[in-house]
Amino acid sequence: MRVLVTGGAGFLGSHLVERLRAEGLDPFVARRENYDLTIAADVDRLFDGVRPELVFHLAAEVGGIGANRASPGRYWYANLVMGANVLEHARLHGVAKTLLLGTICAYPKFAPLPFREDDLWNGYPEETNAPYGVAKKALLVGAQAYREQYGMNAIYLLPVNLYGPNDNFDPDTSHVIPALIRKMVEAEVCGEEEIVLWGDGSPTREFLYVDDCVEALWLAAERYDGAEPVNVGTGEEITIRELAQVIAELTGFHGEIVWDTSKPNGQPRRRLDVSRSDELFGFTARTGLREGLERTIAWYRAVAPSQIS
Repeated sequence: MRVLVTGGAGFLGSHLVERLRAEGLDPFVARRENYDLTIAADVDRLFDGVRPELVFHLAAEVGGIGANRASPGRYWYANLVMGANVLEHARLHGVAKTLLLGTICAYPKFAPLPFREDDLWNGYPEETNAPYGVAKKALLVGAQAYREQYGMNAIYLLPVNLYGPNDNFDPDTSHVIPALIRKMVEAEVCGEEEIVLWGDGSPTREFLYVDDCVEALWLAAERYDGAEPVNVGTGEEITIRELAQVIAELTGFHGEIVWDTSKPNGQPRRRLDVSRSDELFGFTARTGLREGLERTIAWYRAVAPSQIS
């Protein structure tokens, strides 16, 4: 089978490519330096060359609260146009199946817990990441519309916050777990007595280890052909304050954690109803948060010594 992975050199994509190769496939990895997915001609050239039968569209421009506040227009435009181009060219080139990745940021700011797929349209997303969330949610509309008009098999998954080895640890664009790990490892190595974190620590988040997400992608590609969006997560939440305490313990940081309440908290709570992924394609997350954090911290210490010395 000819498989195309957009974003295959990124965090989730690199893990998916490794899994696909372990399954005996040889996926084509679309790299940004060779194909700008916001340009239709580049996407056409990509599909002409690869002639894929299965597409995993993972490419995205994404970051934490700070990055979303700094680049709301770019995040809206790039994610919307990349997804639309991939979807349209998958149609034009007769791709048998296309898997599109959404985001938990698409849910309304005050969606009832746990987040159920049927609540996606019952409110506006949290303001700091709404442009990104709305752009990604538009791809669900496109997938369902193409299915209705053209009979296209496009499926749509909604993963929670991912973490794990090979994550983005850049302090300007990283999400909360890699940001906390880097900050605390550096503070521990340098003997700093305090670190400053955004908000008040009260929001809750749900986190999924990257290899578990890859398993969900693999199972959905094999077993799911439906029109409805599907949550992918653990169904468990933790406050940012509690998360910071766990990472401090695992990294050996014994200093003070100072909360800068002048900075935004983001969405108040996030926890998914994950029953649909179990029912439709048999996915259940297997990696506990503490175990996943231990693996991620060990990886970061091993590969980034120049950043923490």
